[in-house]
Amino acid sequence: MDQSENAPNNQQSAIRTPQSIKVATIVGARPQFIKTAVVSHALREAGLHEVLIHTGQHYDPLLSDIFFAELGIPAPDHALHVGSAAHGAQTGRMLEGLEAVFQQERPDWVLVYGDTNSTLAGTLAAAKLHIPVAHVEAGIRSGNRRMPEELNRIATDHLADLLFAPTDLAVDNLRQEGIPDARVRQVGDVTCDAALYFARRAAEGADILPKLGLTPGGYALATVHRPENTDDPAVLRAIFAALDAVAEDLPIVLPLHPRTRAALVAAGTSIDAYPHLRVLEPLGFMDILRLEQGARVLLTDSGGMQKEAFYFHVPCVTLRPDTEYPELVAAGYLALCVPRTPDELRAAIDGMLTAYPTERDWAPFGHGDAARHVARILVEEGPAWR
Repeated sequence: MDQSENAPNNQQSAIRTPQSIKVATIVGARPQFIKTAVVSHALREAGLHEVLIHTGQHYDPLLSDIFFAELGIPAPDHALHVGSAAHGAQTGRMLEGLEAVFQQERPDWVLVYGDTNSTLAGTLAAAKLHIPVAHVEAGIRSGNRRMPEELNRIATDHLADLLFAPTDLAVDNLRQEGIPDARVRQVGDVTCDAALYFARRAAEGADILPKLGLTPGGYALATVHRPENTDDPAVLRAIFAALDAVAEDLPIVLPLHPRTRAALVAAGTSIDAYPHLRVLEPLGFMDILRLEQGARVLLTDSGGMQKEAFYFHVPCVTLRPDTEYPELVAAGYLALCVPRTPDELRAAIDGMLTAYPTERDWAPFGHGDAARHVARILVEEGPAWR
């Protein structure tokens, strides 16, 4: 692409309407589908022209198609069908496909979410073509650079032109890394928008609890899928042994990610070795929200579920040694635990149930209007490169 074609034209930008501003949104994994459900609606409501690109990082119908249908997300304008692969191969295939789409569509902005390989690939492909990048969920840090997601976050934030930070701590993280304040906008967390909006629909319409014979407060909800847990056989076996032991006293419902099921086999065991767990196939967002709302405690390594637990006032034990949301740990809403024994997990659960704060007037993730702020700022910024 010729550099002169990328040069800003302030006079042209000043007279362009929101309808003429093209935003290429990159999604590929389940958490991004949830976020784009509310942001895409806000973009289109603001009159922006959105082009939705699905990399195919999550391609199983239970991890992809059901979310588009359930959350009312527009069908992708481009689907890359990249599928599973090692990090380098998967990211490389995405780069190749996204570069071709960007050259065809010539967007004014590329919008990326979170911390997946799709996020990194979208950012790299756009940056190399000199297309401005806006990153939703910027500034989130766990401090653990062994996590692929942490590396994706850092690289994306340092390449992106506009950083939509969800919290005060995220803004501070970006400032400490030397990113200019002029590139940062604190807007709140779009997952808060999604959780609050769709939780009402889930409470009214999802019938997962009676289907499973569950009563509110009578079970725990667990998920395990992060590579740091699934890729280490000893850690994976210890987590599942602890969950299974706890499930003898507290029923545990566990929607099982396909990768986790395969990882158990690779670790020399299988899900059948943990008979006390109530194992389910992956669920749609509405069913997950309803299970979260009704759970006595959440046991998860999911970043999104940590926040959803907070939104729904449900105690949460994070099955990791670190978290992207240390402010929730400091305030008593999360506990960290990678259980080596069942007693360690029991102690973490008991501690959360005993000490969980009963009252709060604290909203670190905003009030459910982050998506509208994202859309408004993109309209105000206009086409930044033409």
